[in-house]
Amino acid sequence: MSLPAANPRPDHEIERVLVIAAHPDDIDFAVAGTVANWTKAGIEVHYCLVTDGQAGGFEPDRDRAEIPAVRRAEQTAAAAQVGVDQLHFLGYADGEVEPTLELVRDIVRITRQVRPQRLVSSSPERNWSKLPVSHPDHLATGEATVRAFFPAIGNPFAFPDLAEPAWDVDELWLIEHPETNHHVDITDTIDQKLAALEAHHSQHRDPTHLLARVRDLMSQNAKTSRLPADHYAERFAVIRL
Repeated sequence: MSLPAANPRPDHEIERVLVIAAHPDDIDFAVAGTVANWTKAGIEVHYCLVTDGQAGGFEPDRDRAEIPAVRRAEQTAAAAQVGVDQLHFLGYADGEVEPTLELVRDIVRITRQVRPQRLVSSSPERNWSKLPVSHPDHLATGEATVRAFFPAIGNPFAFPDLAEPAWDVDELWLIEHPETNHHVDITDTIDQKLAALEAHHSQHRDPTHLLARVRDLMSQNAKTSRLPADHYAERFAVIRL
């Protein structure tokens, strides 16, 4: 079934946004330019990272026990590039994420704590045209987030053991979805996005090539969104309850 037309609330009505992702750097690839737009507009943005990216990197001789701390530090530095200083790390194992009741409960808990008007996360649907974006951890995180979004977060009888009261959030933005219905112009924040990506030093063999490729992808997004030449955009599937 096709997505309905996007109907996001105007940004001036948004006080807080929560972005939920499986790994450090997922947010920066997909949504960091939009996040920078939001923080510049005075919106408080929080990040929730499900794993510490323990399976990432390309240094076979490095002590793998160091990786969680390294990746948390890199994500913290990346977040600072786009005006975010509120990060929540859940500590699940990289490569082993499933949409379990435990993960749904953790997402409900964090969302009720943050009390956002807008929730952002990965799509739970596999994108066959760009399969690498549909990492199994991304799909599981997206599925758990959708299950939390409706109906658990706003249901006072869901997870009644949680201390945090139910919270109504009616807007979900999906990244990496096979179909999109909304774009955000990030021309003014593309450099912040690239700086955030560059902060993930442990993940990039060739950062110059990577950043050029990301810039090109954001330019293609702008063309798809019918923006003027020399613009950049990020694209989303926006769902409203």
